[in-house]
Amino acid sequence: MDSLQGIDEVVHEPDPEFAAETNVQQYMDSRGIDNYEQLIERTCHGIDGEPASGVEWFWDDLVDWLGVEFDEPYDQVRNDTDGPQFSDWYPGGKLNIAHNTLDRHAAAGNPTRDKAACVWEGEGGSVREVSFGQLHEEANQVANFLASEGIGVGDTVALYMPMVPEIISILYGCFKTGAIAVPIFSGFGTEATATRLEDASASVLFTADGFYRRGSEVQLKGPADDAIAQAGTVETTVVYDRFGAVPGSDRDTDATTAEIPWDEERDIRWGEAVGTASSEFDSRSLPSNAESMLLYSSGTTGEPKGIVHTHAGAVMQGAKEIHFGFDQKDEDNFFWLSDIGWMMGPWTLIGNHTFGGTIFMYEGAPDHPEPDRLWDMIDRHNVTVFGISPTAIRALRKHGDDWVEGHDFSSLRLLGSTGEPWDPESWRWFYETVGGGNTPIINISGGTEIMGCFLMPMPNQPLKPCTLGGPGLGMDIDIVDRDGMSIEDDSRRGFLVANDSCPSMTKSLWSGDDRYLEEYWGEFDDKWNHGDWAQKDQDGFWFLHGRADDALNVAGRKVGPAEIEGVLVDHNAVNQAAAVGVPDDTTGTAVVCYVITEPGTEPSADLRTELGQLVGDEHGKPFKPREIVFIPDLPRTQSGKIIRRAISATHQGEDLGDMSSIENPEAIEAIRNAT
Repeated sequence: MDSLQGIDEVVHEPDPEFAAETNVQQYMDSRGIDNYEQLIERTCHGIDGEPASGVEWFWDDLVDWLGVEFDEPYDQVRNDTDGPQFSDWYPGGKLNIAHNTLDRHAAAGNPTRDKAACVWEGEGGSVREVSFGQLHEEANQVANFLASEGIGVGDTVALYMPMVPEIISILYGCFKTGAIAVPIFSGFGTEATATRLEDASASVLFTADGFYRRGSEVQLKGPADDAIAQAGTVETTVVYDRFGAVPGSDRDTDATTAEIPWDEERDIRWGEAVGTASSEFDSRSLPSNAESMLLYSSGTTGEPKGIVHTHAGAVMQGAKEIHFGFDQKDEDNFFWLSDIGWMMGPWTLIGNHTFGGTIFMYEGAPDHPEPDRLWDMIDRHNVTVFGISPTAIRALRKHGDDWVEGHDFSSLRLLGSTGEPWDPESWRWFYETVGGGNTPIINISGGTEIMGCFLMPMPNQPLKPCTLGGPGLGMDIDIVDRDGMSIEDDSRRGFLVANDSCPSMTKSLWSGDDRYLEEYWGEFDDKWNHGDWAQKDQDGFWFLHGRADDALNVAGRKVGPAEIEGVLVDHNAVNQAAAVGVPDDTTGTAVVCYVITEPGTEPSADLRTELGQLVGDEHGKPFKPREIVFIPDLPRTQSGKIIRRAISATHQGEDLGDMSSIENPEAIEAIRNAT
């Protein structure tokens, strides 16, 4: 068995009273399911001799259980005549995401109409609350504006917006008309934005003058204009006035940025485009497989891929995971630190709003103006569910416990995380220091391609540090060796695959079927290759060990970078680490590690030697780092993923290519200076 050092002890046992009241336990009780293992068998694989079991049974049963409303009933759960690669879910049915997330909650006489759909806080401290009724009216205005521009079913509309409540109106307004929403990360520069605009052929773009980040005004309109010129597809740009830089607006007295460039023929002010439109619009009833969103991969490992999602898939998966994995309750205030341009942004909105839930949204940096910004907001806004990336937690832990102490976390019921593997020390810090040692961490993993999770623990389960629990409900997944043979029950490390489709699995890639089949279905026969190293231990807990395609092949032996990084971070002097492979004349590839030390720890030659020896002892002499470099920060995306490609290229003096997804470009310069 491969090493699972530091994560082989159960540290969280759910309170029996809490567990009994969870949504997943209620579902199990109502369906006569005795335990978690039986739940997975019944919803993912099917039980011999039990006709009411398996993937199709579960996704059919779920429609009524979650209360998802179809305008017209579907003829069958799915048609997989063309294989799992092209499964058609809920054929014959019609629905609209916006009806399920907004219209029905804002209906006259429904008390949810006056409930907060979004509580927003800007980086400067201003707070806004938007009710379902207000959101409904504004989404209708967006839909009417789009219709006046000739936008209809199947047309693409791009969002290059800051994290403000208006992004919800834009997203749902697109759904209402049947347009395909194309969210673009607000931190992207010209090249990345242009690539997505051009690939999607978006004719309408919603953007803003800018947003606030670390106390400064960050312009969006300038990069948007450059991207529009490069893409050549956008005919209309709607500009939201965030800090008063739109010509003719009332200037924010604190604004320091000059008025933004303006194209009178193409650019329209938000108030003129949306504010003057009618607030009445009937959401269009659409086929289950109608496209709802085009979500692009981050592009940190190559050319971005356009992931195509449907109305039925997005609402069913998002609602399922918020309901079961995050135990959605009416009183919840759900906060996931993300951007609308990442999958977690739409997932948070759709999943919570299906139940009329409240989400909390924050505009700025997680450690501004002080490192306790997130902890302060959780306290002040009574956040009940809080999700964040492991990298962000490692960065916040570096500031020390003093910034956490004194804040009241009694409102928290659940913690969440995604984006990359944990290290045990940081997981425990999050669990104990933020969660008080009794709040479960729902550590999830799936991706943009399925707008959901292959792996997700349930809140009524015990947890080991870093675990992802087990398969998501209705997700028939497995761990296989290089020959595609299952090794799930052997406690060995292998490739995470899906044996079947699910409603939210991308119907293909926007660029066509060839790349879709090659990327996801080309490695193993009729199995979706997710690209992660996975392992299930002897107690049934699942773990991930990083990207299989990031594997370091040293002298013919492979190891994931996360495995080496885990050894380094286990050392009490190390806060974060990144391992990359570089060319080596002898072994083909050599390991180089970049390390951030804990506060108060000075880098030294002795520490470098000690860390190198630790890696060699744990993984073998060939994997002992050729170099260990101490740096102040690691380059990462805003969602928290370390950009190893940038580290490796910088180390070797190579062209970095498109680095527009990077959150902290100064980290690249630090690597360059330290190398």
